[in-house]
Amino acid sequence: MRTFWILTVSLLLFFSMSSILLAQNRNTVIVSNKPFTESYVLAEIIVEMLRAHTPLQAEHLPIEGGTTSILHPAIVKGEIDIYPEYTGTAWQEVLRQDTVISDPVELYEKVKEEYEQRFALVFLPLFGFNNTFTLAVRRESAERDNLKTFSDLAKISERYVFGAEPDFFERKDGYDNLVKTYGFRFKATKQMAIALKYPAIISKEVDVIDAFSTDGLLKKFDLVVLEDDKRYFPSYFCAPVVRKETLEKYPIIAEVLGKLAGKIDDNAMTEMNYLVDEKLLDPKEVARDFLKKHGLIE
Repeated sequence: MRTFWILTVSLLLFFSMSSILLAQNRNTVIVSNKPFTESYVLAEIIVEMLRAHTPLQAEHLPIEGGTTSILHPAIVKGEIDIYPEYTGTAWQEVLRQDTVISDPVELYEKVKEEYEQRFALVFLPLFGFNNTFTLAVRRESAERDNLKTFSDLAKISERYVFGAEPDFFERKDGYDNLVKTYGFRFKATKQMAIALKYPAIISKEVDVIDAFSTDGLLKKFDLVVLEDDKRYFPSYFCAPVVRKETLEKYPIIAEVLGKLAGKIDDNAMTEMNYLVDEKLLDPKEVARDFLKKHGLIE
């Protein structure tokens, strides 16, 4: 019996090692994501592009927790090869920079330079959308008062009630400095849980809410996103981040993922988030449909 178990364990180890070697021989690239819909969809888009246009075995491996504090060390260690990251997050949370860079192109270039020098990571070209904080109003309000920008809203803000989650009133880039920048004079403010903001604006309990610019709920409730014309909020443009070592081994990755540059604008990303969150479609299906629609895969 002892001999049997020794033989069994030996065979398991053999097959385990064989599987690892086969994976290495198949040129496997590991793609991961953050734990929210948008990042899942983007990871699937990356995987589909690599599978369609390279001989690589692209595998999607969501990591439990999956926040920046988990994914960044994982990619530096080589546990994953690629994941979608945001310029504002990279600048503030990873690089720990306090300086505000309002020009999104300048911010991208700074982040790209720092990531390559400090971590041997490469920010590829941006997808095109900017998932940052914004302000949203009901469509009827926007049309009635001709609201297109934050500055437009400031001119009549005394007629509007503003609603946001408690954290927004405490953030350094939140309510107080926003009011100073634009001169808002809201009739009242209301703090509420994030899940209650959209019902509150639809029921007219509040008239303006803070939101993320690619949130699928904006489409669901037909809200109008206003332009941050003074660039108060930091930009959060997104791009694939790849290990430099992986790119040197497989330079085709940069060429293929470069085809996504500028292809996903705010509306497109909002639509994909909406399809997953509200229509309950599979992120893989949504990713494939987007790529096929834009002629990026067959």
